[in-house]
Formats: sequence, C-alpha cells, structure tokens
Amino acid sequence: MKQASKPSTWSIAKKVFIWIFIIHMGWFLFFIWQKFSETDFVVANLKNKMMLLLSIIAAIVLLYIFILKKITLIKKTAILLREVFFILYISTFLYTVIGMVFNPLITFTQAGSLLQGYGLHRDYISYDAMGPNIKLAVIASEDQLYTDHDGFDLKAIKRALKYNKKHPNKIRGASTISQQTAKNIFLFQGGGFLRKGPEVFFTFTIETIWTKRMILERYLNCIEMGPGIFGVQAAAKTYFNKNARELSRTEAAQIAACLPNPKRINARGSYALNRAGDIVRQMGFLEPDPDIQDLIK
Repeated sequence: MKQASKPSTWSIAKKVFIWIFIIHMGWFLFFIWQKFSETDFVVANLKNKMMLLLSIIAAIVLLYIFILKKITLIKKTAILLREVFFILYISTFLYTVIGMVFNPLITFTQAGSLLQGYGLHRDYISYDAMGPNIKLAVIASEDQLYTDHDGFDLKAIKRALKYNKKHPNKIRGASTISQQTAKNIFLFQGGGFLRKGPEVFFTFTIETIWTKRMILERYLNCIEMGPGIFGVQAAAKTYFNKNARELSRTEAAQIAACLPNPKRINARGSYALNRAGDIVRQMGFLEPDPDIQDLIK
C-alpha cells in the first residue's frame, strides 16, 4: 500500500495563510461596511465600487467552479494565479510584520526617484533621534487628528471632495499620515482608484497591526521631503546642515511645508517660509494635547 506523502512546507504555509487571509479580509470588510454609513468615504461612491468588485469576483468564482474548471487550460491558469496570489499575500503580510521592526530596504517611490535621475538621499534614524519638533510639525501640517482617527479623517475627506467639485483644476488632498505611509511603503504615486483601493486596505492593515508611533516613525523615515531627499534626517542635513533632533520649530515647519509637493517646494524657499509661520502656530495649539505629548516625546 502506497504511503501518503507528507505535506510540503509550502502546502502548510498556504493552509495557515488562507485562514490568516480569511480573518484579515473579513475584518477589513467589516471595517469598510461600518464606513459605508459615511457618505463619500475616501473615494467617491466607494460602496458601489466595492460592491461591484465583490460581485464580479463572486461571479467569476462561481463560473469557474461550475463551468470553467472543466477546461484544462483554464484550470491550470487558475492554479497558477492562486499560487501567485499566495506568494503576493504572504510576502505582503510578512513585509508588514517585518515593518514593525525595520524600515523598508527601498520603496517604489524611492526606486522611482533613482530611475528619474533625482537620486536617493536618505539616512534612516531611530524615533528618539528625530526629536520632538519635526514630529509635531508634520502632524500640525499634515494630519492634526492623527492620534484620534482610525486611519481616515472623514471630515477632511468630505471637505476636500466638496472643494474639488468646485475647483476641478486645483485638486486638494485629504490623506492622513497613515494613508500616506501605506502609499509610500506598499504602493506607488498616482494610479487613481487602482491605487486608492489597495491604499485603503493597507491603511487599515497598518492601523490594526502597527502602533501610531510606529506608523509615524516609518513615515518620517520614508517620506520624500525634496527631490530625491527621503526622511527627516536627510532633509535636516540637506536644508540646514544639522541632525533632525537639532531642528528648531521653524526649521521643522519649513521641512513639513514641503510635504504636499516635495519636488517643487524647497524648504528654504519663499512658500515654505510663509507656510512655516502658520504651521508653528498650529504646533502651539496641538502641543498641550496629552496624546500628542505622549506621541512626540
């Protein structure tokens, strides 16, 4: 009698991760379903787009099970796609877990900077080495409700959507620090809904697995702060010839002012200097908040 072969490591890994995926995706869909009560969440008509996507996936699965599975070529293709999916999901999941400890080796945005000829100037540093001023400055500039939301600032999103309808030629964003971190570490710039959909998923994931401090640390180390300049240490060295910890409030605010368009806004230019004054005032308003105090120390 032929003895049954032992399952391979890959087979065991797939069995484990299919349950992780089911729990992960179920939790994510529950989160999104709660958000459906909010109009204009993240992208216009997200509910309809999500329901359409899920319906298409369900229809394809049913069509495959009852009809297409009988066609050899389609069956082999489906098996290949399943293996690719598991490789991508397991890699992404492990990348997220590793991200709790280490900064990314390189991101798509950083690779794009190299390919476009801007270079890659960065110097990853610890959270403590960043100092409080730059942390407070980017929160004041980019996401004042960072310690209070679950990754998405719905009020800011609604304001931006309303503004963009009135000013289609001058688009205003409303991404939180969590969303920007998800985009810069896992995804790429541009892409519309093709990027925005996964961005929602990855934002939910890091908000679930990482702490707020961890997200902010990755953000401050990976975000572009000038053409080819990534992270607060490289920005501090480039613009002010000092370490990030030594930045004054005004200098930190000038760097934070670059974030909306780092390839065009120079931290020592007139726009950043004018914007810095407002950011410094917002820093003063935010600083007494106990949650902010706990985060930036």
